Amino acid sequence: MPMAAADIKQLIEETIEGAVVDITDLAGDGDHYAATVTAPAFAGLTRVKQHQMVYAALGSRMGGELHALQLTTSVPE
Repeated sequence: MPMAAADIKQLIEETIEGAVVDITDLAGDGDHYAATVTAPAFAGLTRVKQHQMVYAALGSRMGGELHALQLTTSVPE
């Protein structure tokens, strides 16, 4: 069963302090999403480490309930 965009947003925001998350359903199928995540916690981290933090927030759902997630991460200005 696909994962709801609201659930993805909630998991990330609850796990990464200060995160602001915007989710877009790319294919309209509830299975392919794009997420833009902005968080102060990303300061000083490489893009790879930022993405790892987001994937860790989603845990085992990645590759299961959540098939594909295109990520854009940044630090607030």
